Amino acid sequence: MTQRILILGGTGDAAKVIDRVATLPKVELIASLAGRTPKPNIPTVGRVRRGGFGGVAGLAQFLQTEKIDLVIDATHPFAAQISHNAAVAATQQGIPRLLLNRLGWQRRSDDCWIDVADQAAAAAVLPGLADRIFLTIGRQELKAFAHLDQLWFLMRMITPPDPPIPPGKVLLQQGPFSVEDEKALMQKYRVGAIVSKNSGGNATYAKIIAARELGLPVVMIPRPALPVGEVVHDVDAVVAWVERQLESRQAPRRDASV
Repeated sequence: MTQRILILGGTGDAAKVIDRVATLPKVELIASLAGRTPKPNIPTVGRVRRGGFGGVAGLAQFLQTEKIDLVIDATHPFAAQISHNAAVAATQQGIPRLLLNRLGWQRRSDDCWIDVADQAAAAAVLPGLADRIFLTIGRQELKAFAHLDQLWFLMRMITPPDPPIPPGKVLLQQGPFSVEDEKALMQKYRVGAIVSKNSGGNATYAKIIAARELGLPVVMIPRPALPVGEVVHDVDAVVAWVERQLESRQAPRRDASV
């Protein structure tokens, strides 16, 4: 029996999951992209949908209407709302769900990290730390820094931000970036400190290496809490989970009278 799998993605990890899972027998894939990124990792196999679901109720309805058998959440580590919605909706529908949560970056002895609780705490430590700040947190969180009008910010994101935003320069760029390019950028704009989310992965780690080599402090924002459920950290583990699910669903049932 063919199993229909919903993969919540848009990330490079999700694209890898789709490519790998698509090679498994008796699967039908539906990839869902949030629609916020102008150049997302669009799968070349399976069906693709764009846009949100309309909260938990909308996602639960989609799971039921589309007769989804498995849910794989391969969204960004900071996409807390969709991960929460997926956990609740899948539980309501009795559908197995797996969260792919790549490992975060680990501090090295030669890193100068300032750990904070959230964006507001990051903004609070900046006055006195540096006058020119490299903000690499995405466009939706810029408003937490908009009141810091005595500082100058270099802000990099994929799509233009909505006001309010802090004073400075907006760069519309999408990674991955090289270490040398990151160092050159920071030196060009005389950056004195960086604010970053601990996204993990390789696509944007170059900025952390560049900061290390330039001796710059990094104000590091931790990830949101994960929803309850099964979690893995790499694509191989996702494929293994799907294979186990497929095997258990296609195995013949023993007669209860035996």
